[in-house]
Amino acid sequence: MEAAGVAHPAAHEEQHGPPPANRSSRVEPQLLGMLLFIISEVMIFGAFFTAYFFIRVSSGDPWPAPGTTLPVAVAGVNTAVLWSSSLTMHWAQTSIKRGNRFGLKAGILTTFLLGFTFLFVQINEYANIGFAPQDHAQQTIFYSLTGLHGCHVFIGLLLLLFVTIRSFRGHYSPEEHRGVEVPGIYWHFVDVMWLIVYSTVYIL
Repeated sequence: MEAAGVAHPAAHEEQHGPPPANRSSRVEPQLLGMLLFIISEVMIFGAFFTAYFFIRVSSGDPWPAPGTTLPVAVAGVNTAVLWSSSLTMHWAQTSIKRGNRFGLKAGILTTFLLGFTFLFVQINEYANIGFAPQDHAQQTIFYSLTGLHGCHVFIGLLLLLFVTIRSFRGHYSPEEHRGVEVPGIYWHFVDVMWLIVYSTVYIL
């Protein structure tokens, strides 16, 4: 009887405190958060693409506007630069998974430099393109789409800067590399989105 009386408070003590959090998803929170963020960004780009296709298809306005030209060749080279950064990002991700710290540091640093080059060329393009956003509806959409993407590149560069600093400080390992993988997913998204922007705005 006494043993039962002692066991009861002990069992009560074990149940003290809130129960462990229930995780209904098998996806890690950091990865799930980034995927949800990317989905929301796709919707934002979708709104601008809707305006773009409305001008070109529904209104039948010429693209680009009469008297203006788009630097297709320069943007094409810039596209190759950005897509090269996607390859170096993949190199960095696979390197840290295999414990190759040199590959991680070289890949991340190269990715950052290529992304910075892309953004620099795009800003230089704005400075020499010869028209402003307020000149015509086409110019407004051009600056909106390319500028929105440029903002995403800038955010990606900030993330890459943090990853680069931490990589050179030895903060990642084959067991703990989520800090490289999640920004890498965002950077691949930026690269894919630019290919869509370039194809529709400069080529079609």
